Amino acid sequence: MSVKCIIGLGNPGRQYENTHHNVGFMAIDKISGELSVSVNQLKWHALIGEARIGSDRVILMKPQTYMNNSGIAVRELVN
Repeated sequence: MSVKCIIGLGNPGRQYENTHHNVGFMAIDKISGELSVSVNQLKWHALIGEARIGSDRVILMKPQTYMNNSGIAVRELVN
């Protein structure tokens, strides 16, 4: 079994909803819908959800830092 991570970049806040700033968040929403997974657990400065695809564990992530600081959440996930 391996772990895969899909990270959708965006900016938190209502002012960015449905804008080009949040295409990554929209992609995670689409994938999570297809997998019937909620991405609502706050962990690693991000909203995450977990799923299985075959034998792989998949972590879906929407960092809750602004896009320029997304590396903070990604680094915590990787560590």
